[in-house]
Amino acid sequence: MKLAAPRRTAVVVMALAGLLGTAAPAVTAAPAAPGTVPAAPGTAPATTGTSSVQALAAPDIPLANVKAHLAQFQAIASANGGNRAHGRPGYRASLDYVKGKLDAAGFTTTIQQFTASGAIGYNLIADWPGGDPNQVLMAGAHLDSVSAGAGINDNATGSAGVLETALAVSRAQLQPTKHLRFAWWGAEELGLVGSRFHVNNLPAAERSRISAYLNFDMIGSPNPGYFVYDDVPAIESVFKNYFTGLGVPTEIETEGDGRSDHAPFKNVGIAVGGLFTGAGRVKTAAQVQKWGGTSGQAFDRCYHRACDNTANVNDTALNRNSDAIAHAIWSLGTTGTNPPGTVRENAADVAIPDNGAAVTSAVTVSGRGGNAPAALPVSVDIKHTWRGDVVLDLVAPDGTVLPLKSASTNDSADNVIETYTVDASAESADGEWRLRARDVSAQDTGFIDSWRLTL
Repeated sequence: MKLAAPRRTAVVVMALAGLLGTAAPAVTAAPAAPGTVPAAPGTAPATTGTSSVQALAAPDIPLANVKAHLAQFQAIASANGGNRAHGRPGYRASLDYVKGKLDAAGFTTTIQQFTASGAIGYNLIADWPGGDPNQVLMAGAHLDSVSAGAGINDNATGSAGVLETALAVSRAQLQPTKHLRFAWWGAEELGLVGSRFHVNNLPAAERSRISAYLNFDMIGSPNPGYFVYDDVPAIESVFKNYFTGLGVPTEIETEGDGRSDHAPFKNVGIAVGGLFTGAGRVKTAAQVQKWGGTSGQAFDRCYHRACDNTANVNDTALNRNSDAIAHAIWSLGTTGTNPPGTVRENAADVAIPDNGAAVTSAVTVSGRGGNAPAALPVSVDIKHTWRGDVVLDLVAPDGTVLPLKSASTNDSADNVIETYTVDASAESADGEWRLRARDVSAQDTGFIDSWRLTL
């Protein structure tokens, strides 16, 4: 996120041809893959051009993948004078890293060049084939750091979350109804230079084709809050519904309003939205009651400092916000026939006795009505030293047992981090659902870390 009062910067540029080439005609969205989180209901606003048909379900974004990108950005900074700032070799190396990942995944990438403060800067734009070229959904993050440090929370976190979501689009071979475009901006820390250049050089007709721009700047602050942009209520509701499903309260984002790359889009009338976990402002006691953390301490004590490195990231916030990015892309960019769904999660640890009695962890569903879906996603995260010993079942509110995983003497790997899909169409949706786990052999231990149900 840029400084509150950046110095004025001269920009001399020439737009690259082919940045906004014609996309393929709209196609029918592909079926959702196993291991997905259905979109929240009511995420089809006319203001963003989204179809009224229920959107496809989004995949879980692996935290390990996002953190691997952070490690790469840190390594790049360390090898290039300790930063990834505009005009410095660490910035271009960061851009080349992202571009290489996207090119290999089947995106069409374009490097957009500009000049700021006497140095050449770059934006990276990546287009996914297909979707309606007259309805472009963009998501972006600034890729540069300040010169003082590596800029891992600000803003390798946003850059990595957007990158991994784009790679998830490729892994799913998603066929969106909207045309999907992802962007990584240069020279944000000098005053939104890269994103402003991009918007200012878009012809009016091309601007009108952008249905929404979603911005992600600092999504893993070490003392995090959960802030949602409130510029467009229909987009805001997509994010708020997602976090409500996780039981995580949100607040309106005010600290960075107008200070990040959504501002140039907003200023020309394009709908914007996004997420933020806080910068230099101090977390209040009331916010600690909502989110935990430390009262009286900044959301990010290393904001724009040398200590903004890979140790300066809260994994839980990074994980939730990365999943929320994917949720928004799938919700606003696709249509499908999946039933409406809300995520219910129980993150309380439950020890699994070694070769002992079964244990359960419960989530309660209320207000859903009707029966559960025929393809009910059940995502589990179980830490265990020998996963073959673990038997898992989903127990419906009326006591019906729906098997998820059986024991196997040949499965010696550790941990069970999977999403299972069961036919629960004969079961009432409302009531207490339980994940039941049992260790059926001796000498190995574990616990239920968390699990979530989507219906």
